[in-house]
Amino acid sequence: MILWIFLLFGLGAYCYYLSRLQPFPEKGARFAMVLFSAALILWISSTSPQEGGEDLPGAISVFLGGVFVVSGIRNMSVMKNDVIVAPLAGILFCVGGISLLSSRWELSTQMEQIGSFILASTMVTVELYLAFRGLVIGVPGIAWSKSGLRQIHRGLILGPNGAIAHFERSWDVEEQWINSMSYAALVLIHRHLGNLDDEEKNLAELEKLGGWESVDSSWTQAVEDGLLSSVPI
Repeated sequence: MILWIFLLFGLGAYCYYLSRLQPFPEKGARFAMVLFSAALILWISSTSPQEGGEDLPGAISVFLGGVFVVSGIRNMSVMKNDVIVAPLAGILFCVGGISLLSSRWELSTQMEQIGSFILASTMVTVELYLAFRGLVIGVPGIAWSKSGLRQIHRGLILGPNGAIAHFERSWDVEEQWINSMSYAALVLIHRHLGNLDDEEKNLAELEKLGGWESVDSSWTQAVEDGLLSSVPI
């Protein structure tokens, strides 16, 4: 039981740390809080006079891991606003699933053991893909662009978590239109702040990508509206 508590707490702490490095930290922070709560439940269960079931930690891990793998894959592939929940939830799902399968290994028939081995191998393979897609490739540029616009509307312009810092990270080698959007936003922000040198520098980069014609007017309008309604922080 103690090992399961350390696993949940360790994954939660690591997830919370990584969430602070993401453009949308609330995704990872929410998962971390759930892991901390699960660790607390298991700790309370371990201090109870009546012992809980041996499969309880594995069942909790499979349930939580499965739920957050599904939501994490959606955030990673569709929403493109988080890359850490899916791989970390996959670790929890794999450990819990393999634990449940191994607990019945001696009582299983040969065919059931083969099926369990194939299932465990499939889970590990999927987890390796999620880890590569999320933790190795990292956050896509569009995610930083989305968060940059959100920071503008929040009034968070300057600083390490401000809109400028987010847009300066929102680059994509394959999707050049994301770069155009980022340079356009930086031009408008520096113009709003009166930073003429930075405005001219980013405008020159924007011109290399096709100028203002390469940027959708709805994007520039959204940035301008956010700047007019916010107070720089």
